[in-house]
Amino acid sequence: MRRREIRSVPATGRLTVLLCAVAALGGCGAGPGDSPKQAVGLTVTRDFGRTQLLALDRAQVRDADTVMGVLRRSAKVGTRFGGRFVQEINGVEGGRRDGQSLDWFIYVNGIQADKGATAIDVHGGDRLWWDHHDWGVTPDIPAAVGSFPEPFLHGVDGKRLPARVECDDPRAGACGAVADKLIKLGVPAGRSSLSRSAADESLRVLVGTWQRLRGRDAESDSIDEGPRSSGVYARFDKAGAQLDVLDARGRVARTLGPGTGFIAATRARGRQPVWFVTGTDEAGVQSAARAFDESALSNRFALAISRDLPVSVPLP
Repeated sequence: MRRREIRSVPATGRLTVLLCAVAALGGCGAGPGDSPKQAVGLTVTRDFGRTQLLALDRAQVRDADTVMGVLRRSAKVGTRFGGRFVQEINGVEGGRRDGQSLDWFIYVNGIQADKGATAIDVHGGDRLWWDHHDWGVTPDIPAAVGSFPEPFLHGVDGKRLPARVECDDPRAGACGAVADKLIKLGVPAGRSSLSRSAADESLRVLVGTWQRLRGRDAESDSIDEGPRSSGVYARFDKAGAQLDVLDARGRVARTLGPGTGFIAATRARGRQPVWFVTGTDEAGVQSAARAFDESALSNRFALAISRDLPVSVPLP
């Protein structure tokens, strides 16, 4: 069992001592009749994953447990509205401050929850991620890449979903690299040419330059429309040759040119998440394919790659 990792934040974050110091060892008072089941991952961050407050590789779970139950067993939590609204985790509160609209958001296997934490059942192997961020641009970020290899391993609501890698050129090295990564993780991923997919239960990974991916699906259209539509804080220019990386207020913070790679995910209503491994050109797509890895994607909502260096999206 790996030990959990806790990184401190500045005093202004008011990070407090964890309520359950023995959570990683299965403590925190399981009651009579409780029985352990497969552990889940629990991560707590702030500012779109930029600062990690808590990380447990194997948070203990009990039968009929919920996302809130796992959190309460592992951290100091203050709630209101019958536990459906989380006001404070480890001293970090929601609310308005310095012109920001701050709150806690829940992601299960990289997918934003659409109900309260007390109503979300936990399944063995899930990755639970709480992030505290400004929702002034949009409260809806339907999918994030920072829980990779989820949702490919354990899917949605305890149901593993089929995965499909669709490529501009199925013979290209970037296409093979992405498909091979999933297969090595134990995900039986099919590979095909790009298609305009109807709503189905597949998790799709689209690989190719943005010029070739755009306009094919509701998901790529939403990324072009901006974060209010897709939850992705970056936009390509009309030619697909430059990527504007936005900050948390939706303003352009940095423009990246040739050789830029980009990995992002979003989810249209009634569909499963779609992931993009893309770039401004073929070199950018290859950079993105190399970064299609847990070590590069961990705790990031989306990731740009410039000169083979990671750029978290959104920027501060």
